[in-house]
Amino acid sequence: MMHSRTLRVDYDKPTQVVCVVGYELKVKLHRSAPPGSKFFSVKCTANVQYSISPPSQETSHLSPIPLNGNSVLHISMSRASQYENDNKLSIRYYGKNKDVLGRAVLHLTALEISLDVDADRDGFVEKNNPNKGSWKWGPNGHGAIVLVNCDSERSYGKKPDTEQDYISRVSDLKDMSVMVLRTRGPAKLPEGYKLTMHISQGDAESVRVFRARSSEVGNNVLYMLHNQFGKDYPLVLSSDSLSQEVPYLGGVGEMNFYVEGLRFPDKDFDGLISINLSLLEPIFTGLPETPIFTDKVMFRVAPWIMTPNTLKPLEVFVCRTSDNHQFLKGMRNLVARSGYQLKICREYMNRGDRWMQDELEFGYIDAPHHRFPVVLDSPRDRGLKDFPYKELLGPDFGYVTRVAKDVSGLDSFGNLEVSPPVTVNGKNYPLGRIIIGVAFPTATKGRNMTKVVQDFLWAQKVQEPIALFSDWLVVGHVDEFMSFVPAPDRKGFRLLLASPDAAYKLFRDLQNDGHGQAKMFEGRRDEEPVTLDEILSDRSLQAENNYVQSCIDWNRDVLKRELGLDDEDIIDLPILFKFEDEYRAVAYYPDMVNMIVLGKNLGIPKPFGPKVNGRCALEAEMCSLMEGLGLTCTFIDDFASYHKLLGEVHCGSNVRREPFDFKWWNLEM
Repeated sequence: MMHSRTLRVDYDKPTQVVCVVGYELKVKLHRSAPPGSKFFSVKCTANVQYSISPPSQETSHLSPIPLNGNSVLHISMSRASQYENDNKLSIRYYGKNKDVLGRAVLHLTALEISLDVDADRDGFVEKNNPNKGSWKWGPNGHGAIVLVNCDSERSYGKKPDTEQDYISRVSDLKDMSVMVLRTRGPAKLPEGYKLTMHISQGDAESVRVFRARSSEVGNNVLYMLHNQFGKDYPLVLSSDSLSQEVPYLGGVGEMNFYVEGLRFPDKDFDGLISINLSLLEPIFTGLPETPIFTDKVMFRVAPWIMTPNTLKPLEVFVCRTSDNHQFLKGMRNLVARSGYQLKICREYMNRGDRWMQDELEFGYIDAPHHRFPVVLDSPRDRGLKDFPYKELLGPDFGYVTRVAKDVSGLDSFGNLEVSPPVTVNGKNYPLGRIIIGVAFPTATKGRNMTKVVQDFLWAQKVQEPIALFSDWLVVGHVDEFMSFVPAPDRKGFRLLLASPDAAYKLFRDLQNDGHGQAKMFEGRRDEEPVTLDEILSDRSLQAENNYVQSCIDWNRDVLKRELGLDDEDIIDLPILFKFEDEYRAVAYYPDMVNMIVLGKNLGIPKPFGPKVNGRCALEAEMCSLMEGLGLTCTFIDDFASYHKLLGEVHCGSNVRREPFDFKWWNLEM
């Protein structure tokens, strides 16, 4: 449908009119006619099209046509003008006897104007896409995408680029979305007319717009920068500048603008941003101009996306501390054998904080033109608090955090996981689902993940979160009782769950086979050995593990329902727990589910289980369960430096992985 605007004309003087190609001018003929007018006729130059409603029975509009209160003249132009006032339309008004009472003359200047974005999401800015002003999910959807510019291109005084309102390096442009102003028409606008770009106050909190001062060749500007580079890309729109005049280039012109996202979707921001361009017409000196044409484009801010264990690793991160030499030795061997990079955070940076998993979560952001990793920094803020900002933030490596006042153990990111892709009751989750741990629904004094982090995770939309019950644990993290590993069949993965029942079954079978005197922790100086007979006769420990199993079974049912899993998709690992304080549990021996997954290689806490025929029975069971999936188990000694401090291999490591091939904007919402 053609957009239109009502035009006011005078019959006693010529009127200069600017018309945008593709838009219609409507003249209510009765309102502009001289007193006593009963008829009218219309005459125009070749590039002007018009029609009359209601339709006239006259075969020629040069002949007088009866004028009534509903007569409307519809005017449009098919192409842009080469110079000002190069087209003309005249309306003659006649009296009762068809005598001429007056004439309205319109001098017309036609412009082509469009504000364009990559609305079809193919990485190129097409011209005047009809869907550029709205956003729709799905493979047949539309709407442009903007990245939060949360990396840092600065070589000194490092801070996220969102915190500076200028462009300091050409490399920063690739983090932004290109928006193009295309115009065609005379060399300059008629006197007093101007183009303005504008945005709402609410949207200006989430986006900034820069423009290229000089013309560019395509979108590739590959020269070295000088100190005045920022002046070549002046700021157009921001929270301090909601509206600004932009240049009209004249002739056939294109001007690039660069749109920069400033914040991620959150509870108070749905991620959608509109930017408007208006052509303003002067009315009278001292009075405000009025808009006669407006074009609108819409962007959605790209969400932050987590990566599951089934994606290919790129880098493995661990901390060096004064007491974790044995752990580091095992991790080095595992990572080298797996063919990935090991990054070690030194003591001056970690300040004795070894829990790399708890401090941060790796993810990424993606748009058709660019993507880069983004680290989510937890609000726990212990010894590692500076590591994500000082060591990871940089060119094409973004940073985001959420600040909370009251932080509990559940705000550490061992309590934040994500599943592989799943389909649940016909609904696809091609990017998986985020998993967090919270208090049991009936708890009155339970710990929960802080609301600002939960709100952030929910607002990303593309990995709809699942809440599990983890407050039954002393530390309270979901990675203490669950993990995912890749698999060659079924859904492409298995869910691993800690299972006291599986541990008791294994130990009873060993006892029945005459191994009741086999000892846990044998050979360790820092733990008293205990026989299987002693473990199996401990009624208090059995009761505690019955409770733990009921908590895990609750979560098992939730995961089956929310991830669309069958029992065949789940593997129970033999792990026992014990109560420490306030009826909360810790792992009785190294918690094998708390592992690191590097492709087909698993780094598993060495459990120091009872030895049968010279081999740890727990290791043998673990290998039997995993090797059927084509996975190789490596057992890492983390007993003294992690397990005794209530954590394991997964807690002490972190993995940056490749992004999904699937594009988030193709989700069916």
